[in-house]
Amino acid sequence: MTASIPLSTSSRQVLPLGRRRPVPPALVLVAHGSRDPRALTTVRALMARVRRLRPALPVRLGHIELNEPLLPGTLAALGDTPAVLVPLLLGRGYHVKQDIPEMAAAASAPTRVAAPLGPHPLLAEALHARLLEAGWPSAMDDTVRRSAAVVLAAAGSRDPDSAADTGRTALLLAGRLGVPVVPAYASAAAPDVPAAVRALTARGRHRVAVASYFTAPGRFATQCARTAPWIAAAPLGAHEAMARLVLHRYDQSLTTRSREAA
Repeated sequence: MTASIPLSTSSRQVLPLGRRRPVPPALVLVAHGSRDPRALTTVRALMARVRRLRPALPVRLGHIELNEPLLPGTLAALGDTPAVLVPLLLGRGYHVKQDIPEMAAAASAPTRVAAPLGPHPLLAEALHARLLEAGWPSAMDDTVRRSAAVVLAAAGSRDPDSAADTGRTALLLAGRLGVPVVPAYASAAAPDVPAAVRALTARGRHRVAVASYFTAPGRFATQCARTAPWIAAAPLGAHEAMARLVLHRYDQSLTTRSREAA
């Protein structure tokens, strides 16, 4: 009697070579880089979460500066493997418009740059979750709501597109919370966080929280959190919504490429 062969083993043996599933382009997370060691730990945790959500997808990491691996080295190691670069940046600015595209153009394999993470409703979801973790009330009566507000603390940029993107995220978060959300910046743009807090207090908003619009801990995030008069949320970090957003930007880039080819 011939021994039976498990279906899974038999299937692997008879798959035609020409029918093998193509390997998808690698997803390269592009982080800014930081001297704060917590930043690298956070980005690696986010990368691990992305891999858990899509185990078959090759996921790599490259930094613009300050941390290894640097993006050019990551792209060189990929060799002739196509890649999609997903910037772990929250809006349009110099790095998104200049630095990352220039590094992508120097790669030996076809390399696309996805849109930055923000603005997007998934960022508002993650920001809301971080505020809840910090002590933001899950439910508010009208009296508390009239006294509450949020400062959305961002890094800041001289590029007006970056400010516009941060403003859109502030509107998305305000829609979730039902209170005013004012963008403010750690550098390069106005208002800064203390000025935004003062302006809200002058309007009768005495419960002012600071939402940390940073992908990972670092000097700017710490600096902004210290100015919070009420509660200060942690950076976005490796929240599940962040991992889903990374994959959304990756898929979006591939869909755009398919449409362009058609």
